[in-house]
Amino acid sequence: QVQLVESGGGLVQAGGSLRLSCAASGSIFSINAMGWYRQAPGKQRELAATITSGGIANYADSVKGRFTISRDNAKNTVWLQMNSLKPEDTAVYYCNAPIRARGSYYYTDTWGQGTQVTVPQ
Repeated sequence: QVQLVESGGGLVQAGGSLRLSCAASGSIFSINAMGWYRQAPGKQRELAATITSGGIANYADSVKGRFTISRDNAKNTVWLQMNSLKPEDTAVYYCNAPIRARGSYYYTDTWGQGTQVTVPQ
């Protein structure tokens, strides 16, 4: 079974930094673009950043210039480096990727379990 597992969340003061990691495991044939989404209390889940298998990154305006997404295709891993964190960055961060398992002809939209990031006022 293919899954995504996040790590690296926590509590950090405003202006600080955190690095989130997401590793895909299982019998994987191919992974398409990988992304980080976030959901704050009482709000809808929103895109933070995505990166294609070729390394092209895209960012939400709210995180542009502060967050950096990167990936290692050989390790099936994506990271989100978050700098200059603000209280409004407080959310559960989810990793997402369409993954094609070995023996399958289809990509399955896969989500991690989420990791909490808290930036106090």
